[in-house]
This record gives sequence, structure tokens and C-alpha cells, in this order.
Amino acid sequence: MKRKAIKLDQQAIVFLLFVLVFIVFTIALPGFSSLGNLVAMLRSISVLGILGLGMAIVVIGRGIDLSMVATMAVPTALIMTLAGSGVGLWPALLIGLLFAALVGVLNGIFVAYAEIPALFVTLAMGLGLAGLGQVGILKSDMVPWPDQMNALLWLGGADIAGIPSSIVIVTLVAVGVWLFLKHTKVGLFIYAIGDNPNGARTTGMPVRPIMVFQYVLAALIAVLAGLVMASSNSLMDTRIYNLSLIYDIILVVVLGGVGLSGGRGGVLSVVVGTLLVGTIINGMTILNLTLDVQNLFKGIVLLIAIALDSILNPRNEETAQQGDI
Repeated sequence: MKRKAIKLDQQAIVFLLFVLVFIVFTIALPGFSSLGNLVAMLRSISVLGILGLGMAIVVIGRGIDLSMVATMAVPTALIMTLAGSGVGLWPALLIGLLFAALVGVLNGIFVAYAEIPALFVTLAMGLGLAGLGQVGILKSDMVPWPDQMNALLWLGGADIAGIPSSIVIVTLVAVGVWLFLKHTKVGLFIYAIGDNPNGARTTGMPVRPIMVFQYVLAALIAVLAGLVMASSNSLMDTRIYNLSLIYDIILVVVLGGVGLSGGRGGVLSVVVGTLLVGTIINGMTILNLTLDVQNLFKGIVLLIAIALDSILNPRNEETAQQGDI
């Protein structure tokens, strides 16, 4: 009798690595598998998971958004500043969301219509947004959570049935993104555009508007991640866009199996990538490794993940001419 060969895709490999790393850390690090540490780890990576889900939408559509961290920090800080100054919670929230949506629209227009590579557009947008926050619309790099926003404190600063609310929020976002990508026409169009933009265009899909929409959606998800982070920490430190968080997001997405060439991967890719990266970060923190050493290790892992993506999803000549990031 012939035995069926077991074929492991990238998601399965990453999940097995997560299980292996988790077992090793459980044995080697006292207190790693304690309930308190596991809950704290899940809470700490919830924001990373939300941002990874937003980034995945863009990458599946054959793009990339390096402005996500700035989009998370500055509009969220603006919402908190306006609410604290007496504007009111809901007007402040609306202004912040519209501001983030405008950032997404600009990203999408430059990428889809001006046909500037997404890498350069979103890098410039992120730097410009960070500068605008520092010298223009914000009074301080660190914006405290105002009492006027306590109606949204449950996003990250509360427990729901004994579970940290940030974990509940990232779960709901994951379900929502999964439903959007797999069960809506626009979501399926994003996969088609990422797989073959020219082919999608010839079939009549509105390629350019959908490309703009995916950047807007990523920007709005980034603001949600910002509200979760701010409500959990009781402040928003806008200097976070100077840290390595954007590389952690890319690491989560690529490591999990969302192909940089577009049209591949999904929510499960982000989930397994977040679990592995979060476990590694938590273990390195318990080992008291310096940030420089952690960044060096994460950089090596990211390089390996990109190389693995290149091997599993090779770019031929046709692919290379279809809007590389």
C-alpha cells in the first residue's frame, strides 16, 4: 500500500516551530508557562497581531505599508488630544479616523494611480506623518489617556469574562478580516489583484480603487490597534514609530506565509506568525537580552523568512513586471 506523503506548507512549519520553541522555553525558563506570563504575553502581542492583520490585507494585494506604525500613533494621539481638550469623544474619534483614512487614500492614490512603488510611498508617508505629529498637531510626544475617553477603556484596559479585552479585540479583528478576505467580493478581488493585476484588470475588476481601499482599511485597522495600545498603557508614546515595530509586523506577516509577491496567505498566516514571534520576544525578554541583541536576532529571522518566501513563491519575469513592492 502506498503511503500518502505529508506535505507541510509554510504555515504548518511555522506552527510546528512555535510548538517547539514553546516547549523549549517551558523547560528552560522558569515561570514561562505560568498562566500569568502567558496572559501577559498574549496581551502584549495583541497590538502586533492587529497590525499584522492590517498589513496582510495590503501585502496580499501586492503592496506594503511602512506607514502603519505612524498611522497607529499620530491619529490615535490626535484623538486623545482632541478629546482631552473638550472637543468630545465622538467628534475627536471621527476626526482621527478621517485623518487616518486620508493617509490611506494618499498612499493608495500614489501607488495605484501614480504607480510609485509602495515601498517608497509608504516610507515617505510614515516619515511625513511622524514629522507632522512632532512639529504640528501634537503638543507632546507622550499623550496621556484622557478621562473623556474612558468609554473606550474596555478596548485594552479591561477584562471581559476574565480575559484581557485586547485579546478579545484581536480575535474579533481576525474573524472580521477572515470574513472580509474569504467571503466578500472585494476580499476575493484583492487576492486576484495580488496574484495577477493585469489579469484582474482584463476581467473588469476595478483594480485601482480596490488598491486604494486596501490602504484605507489598513490605516483604519492601525488606529484601532493604537486605541487598544493606548487604553492598555494609559498613554500613547508617539516615539514608537522610531522603534523596530514595523519590522516586527513585516516579520509576522512574511514568516506566517503571506507571500510578498501577492495573492497568498491569510488570517491564519498572521496568527501563527504572531504566536511564534510573540513567544520568541517573550522568551528573550525573560532572558533579559538587550534590545540590540533582540533586534539582531529578529533581523536574522526576518532575512530567513524573506528568503524562504522567495523560494516558496518565486517571481518570474511576468511577476516582476506586475507592480512589485
